[in-house]
Amino acid sequence: MSRIVLMGSGETAPAMVKTHRAVLAASGDGPAVMLDTPYGFQVNADDLTNRTLRYFEESVGQKVTPASWRRSDIPSAERERVLAQLSRAAWLFAGPGSPTYALNQWHGTPLIGAIGDVVDRGGTVVLGSAAAVTAGRWALPVYEIYKVGTAPYWAEGLDLLTRFLDIPVAVVPHYDNAEGGTYDTRFCYLGEDRLQLLEQSLPENAAVLGIDEHTAVIVDRVANTVEVSGVGHLTVRRHGQSELIPAGSALTTDELASIVAGVRHVPRTVPGAEATANESGRETAPPSLDADVAAQRKLFDAAMADRDVDAAVAALLGLDDVLVAWSADTLQSDSLDRGRRELRAMVVRLGELARSGAADPGAALAPVVDAVLAARRLAREEKDFATSDTLRDALIAGGIVVMDTPDGSTWSMAGPDDEGPGSAP
Repeated sequence: MSRIVLMGSGETAPAMVKTHRAVLAASGDGPAVMLDTPYGFQVNADDLTNRTLRYFEESVGQKVTPASWRRSDIPSAERERVLAQLSRAAWLFAGPGSPTYALNQWHGTPLIGAIGDVVDRGGTVVLGSAAAVTAGRWALPVYEIYKVGTAPYWAEGLDLLTRFLDIPVAVVPHYDNAEGGTYDTRFCYLGEDRLQLLEQSLPENAAVLGIDEHTAVIVDRVANTVEVSGVGHLTVRRHGQSELIPAGSALTTDELASIVAGVRHVPRTVPGAEATANESGRETAPPSLDADVAAQRKLFDAAMADRDVDAAVAALLGLDDVLVAWSADTLQSDSLDRGRRELRAMVVRLGELARSGAADPGAALAPVVDAVLAARRLAREEKDFATSDTLRDALIAGGIVVMDTPDGSTWSMAGPDDEGPGSAP
């Protein structure tokens, strides 16, 4: 095999486990190595490394060795050690962080050649989110534009896709991002207006490769195939016009090159690229921690409404499993904290139910209440209304609402709005 895999996001999320396993299974024998450069500037870089290694070992079932190249000026011995690691790697991974930071640490060093050599030797290079941006001839400075407010511009990418596929492109992950809600965060947080500005500076023969979140594009140089895996689309956008290739699709590398050149079209053409799809082509929401938490919360709410302790406990344990599964995801948001708050709130609610009792209190009281009502009926038949009223008031004081009907007396547990003694005849 000789592969380049580009992931639009979620490269350490539960949704991509199946894709990782399939890619690793086809990568052959040899070490699996992870490069930490894209997030090397972050103060929590060590934590991100540990979370990523745990994800691959525990979720994917693959032990991965870290290769630390956080700055271009690392000591010579460390540099050579990393280059030696890459020279033996059958599978190389890089993921989240800043594309331009990674490029600044790689340009002018032997590392760029070492990354390409993994593919040349028949190995696999997997680039997710920020690292995927670096694969094109033009790279998107996400942090600078979205977080700093710099005017849109292209940085110089690694141009791996021209080297291996002869297609001049810019790779844009998070293509279908919808975090902005009322404002446009598609196209890796650019939005339509800024992407149009950037497209104007691209040559006529160039294109944008947009990769939806939780979607992978698997390029096999030996088989000359391109597969789209996951839940979304690969979008080839040429100066505002987009060709969507849904998950589950496979085409040849020549066909992809033709689409990039504007010569060949795939069946579906739209002016934008908002939709996502599952492998059957049906549009669906992309997986997310928030969605998984909401699903468990819905199950818990239903269980609490039914006073079903077993189902409530199952929902709690399900939420705990969800948080564990997503804990290795390197997507940096407050979703995990929100999920933990939901878990704690659910524990408190279950405790409150335990205090009041999950079993129907009416079932336990029924023999006593029925006996008191029988005594009250007897007192009324004997015209002993004082005793009858005393028994009725005692029931009401105990939270029992008594209703006298032509067919006899009925009762129920008092709700929070029921009045005190005297509310029943």
